[in-house]
Amino acid sequence: METTLAHNLPEVTAAGVWIKAIIILAVISAIAGFGTFIERKVLAFMQRRLGPMHVGPYGLLQLIADGIKLFTKEDIVPQNANKLIFMVAPIITAATAFIALAAVPVFPDFTIPEWIPLLGGTFVPSIAADLNIGILFVLGMMAAGLYGPLLAGMAQANKWGIIGAARTAIQFLSYEVVTGLSILAPIMLVGSLSFVDFNNAQAGGISNWLIWQQPVAFVLFLIAGFAETNRTPFDLLEHEAEVVSGYATEYSGMRWGMFFIGEYANMITISIIAAIVFLGGYSADGLGWLAIILKVAFFFFLMLWVRAAWPHVRPDQLMWLCWKVLMPIAVINVVITGIVMMV
Repeated sequence: METTLAHNLPEVTAAGVWIKAIIILAVISAIAGFGTFIERKVLAFMQRRLGPMHVGPYGLLQLIADGIKLFTKEDIVPQNANKLIFMVAPIITAATAFIALAAVPVFPDFTIPEWIPLLGGTFVPSIAADLNIGILFVLGMMAAGLYGPLLAGMAQANKWGIIGAARTAIQFLSYEVVTGLSILAPIMLVGSLSFVDFNNAQAGGISNWLIWQQPVAFVLFLIAGFAETNRTPFDLLEHEAEVVSGYATEYSGMRWGMFFIGEYANMITISIIAAIVFLGGYSADGLGWLAIILKVAFFFFLMLWVRAAWPHVRPDQLMWLCWKVLMPIAVINVVITGIVMMV
């Protein structure tokens, strides 16, 4: 039986969409913040140390301490910087990350109980904007997020910030090509750009998952996803091993924090796309929404695992891998998929 993600779409109202948008902003922001704590703990466990332990039991209040620090830290705008662009750039990064989530089925749909005043009976859809080009919209918005780091580096009166911005633009633009080509083959098989159609196409069980038909596309998408979310071993945008901090060199306080809220939100977005497009979406032997939560958690953990286990790569190695290895493989995979479909 097919699983339909938005079966009550005729009942969707503006109030329901607004409520969904607020839920996405609140919950994903909280998860992105808590993700920093989980990352520290996972890395500490893998490296045989304790991680955050001093603030609250087992360091659980470390997230609150970090939030207080970011909100109260002095917001410095360098004297010779382009002040307007310098202040707007972090907003672009965070905004594009959350706008991309508008077309992704993040949480299950539900109806607000009638006894709640004003909003009682309002249907809140699983997708804030159920677009028939959902995948294209999400990839496009994530690509638009390039302007945040790019403008941030260019607005600084600092050559290291400008160099970091250039490196960011090169990495994002290069790996967006691989992302698009890798997901093109599954789109050819399903014949749609809608997340709902992808979910329904794999509703027959684990044997119908697209990962079995497109294992190469899955690996390519995962590698490109690591690069586009600035994750190890491709974390050359804001490189923690360097003395300076790339495009974020002159940022402080919450403006600095907005870059990384956007990064963690994009990690969740990439995880959801991978789960829906390649791993069967929301239909896994009756688990429903629990299935997508487990799949997203797996991909999130995989990103942390790779960071703990994999060394950094040099910028020239990064470009070599993209243009001389991944992109030719992606093109060949698309051509072979087309030939098989025609035959």
